[in-house]
Amino acid sequence: MLKHTVTIQIESERLILRKFVYGDIPHMLKNWIANPAIQNEYDEPTYKIVDDVHELLSKWIMNYNNNDFYRWAIILKENDENIGQIAFCKVYTEIETTEIEYCIGENYTGKGYATEALNEVIDFSFKKPEFYKLEAFHRIVNSRSGRVLQKTIMKKVETIRRFEIENIKPNDDICYGIISDDYNAIQV
Repeated sequence: MLKHTVTIQIESERLILRKFVYGDIPHMLKNWIANPAIQNEYDEPTYKIVDDVHELLSKWIMNYNNNDFYRWAIILKENDENIGQIAFCKVYTEIETTEIEYCIGENYTGKGYATEALNEVIDFSFKKPEFYKLEAFHRIVNSRSGRVLQKTIMKKVETIRRFEIENIKPNDDICYGIISDDYNAIQV
């Protein structure tokens, strides 16, 4: 049974996944949120002005009061640099399913950070709120994101819940998913 929690801090070998704070703004602008090549990959606008990022963070920080809001800043342990974000962008409480999105700054791709963060969030999602199913997708043209998903325990699936609800055919998207039974079988 799904038990929503709040966005908790998660640590891995090289990363800290934590709630966003206003102090993240300079690194966000420098590393990812102002870069259209990154933001366009997951249909997010680019932000180039500090005040606009501050307004966005104000919304996210306010949403941390909701126990079904999950969004982490991806922070390098070695220098406390915000290099990206990972979130449950869609949460379907009634069917205990969530869709994961993530992004990493261009200077940090190819180093395993996105995979490390995603694996930590996958573990969290089945252990804390106890989701039944996790889903993600990447566009065919975004092969880097595809490599990240391939390195996790998620498997290719035909579609994801959002596409079903919005009647979207995943022609240019490659979908991934995993259910809790499969996750638990791997953990034994």
